Amino acid sequence: MSKKTQQEHTGGKTLEGVVVSDKMQSTAVVKVERFEKHPKYGKYVKTSKRYKAHNEGDEYKEGDKVIIKEVRPMSKTKSFKIISKR
Repeated sequence: MSKKTQQEHTGGKTLEGVVVSDKMQSTAVVKVERFEKHPKYGKYVKTSKRYKAHNEGDEYKEGDKVIIKEVRPMSKTKSFKIISKR
């Protein structure tokens, strides 16, 4: 197994989201939404978080549903990579 193949199959979070910005060079902002149960009231509340993800060759555009995977940090704020479209 080559180093690149081995690195892709190692652990790390995998999340699904929507590309909300692709204005940066080789970087896209992906919005991930999830439902959380409120600790006191028990109601489910939708929360979202925005992750900067590596977008090799600007392949993915705004509005695309994508899967991102956690990798080693590429910069101060970027530690995810877009794997594929959903």
